Amino acid sequence: MIRISSFLRRALIADCVFSGVSALALVIDAAALAGLTELPEQLLRETGLFLVFYAALVGWLASRAAMARAWIVLVISGNAAWTVASIALLFSGAVHPNLFGEMVVMAQAVATAVLAELQYLGLRRSESAILV
Repeated sequence: MIRISSFLRRALIADCVFSGVSALALVIDAAALAGLTELPEQLLRETGLFLVFYAALVGWLASRAAMARAWIVLVISGNAAWTVASIALLFSGAVHPNLFGEMVVMAQAVATAVLAELQYLGLRRSESAILV
């Protein structure tokens, strides 16, 4: 178990807020966003639904005083994988977004990479603790 540093807690809260706002936008208005970005509406809506649960998990983790290190490693790994998958999506040819859509995907990939890095730094600042 680790005792969560305030730096890690803030990084998790930032992830929760970013993911939560994205989730709401994608779930509530996937059709409009699909029109603006030329990304598939179903992809946007399903991504939003996933992010609802992800934001809830990260928010719950941020509220803990201590937790298993594996939870944080999972979040960091997930953010890193999301970044790689977002970039790969653009190069895959599976979607054909317009320039604005490409910019949106790249911006969220960069934001997710930054969050992963901040969480990693926060994990390194967190204290190891044995809880009884």
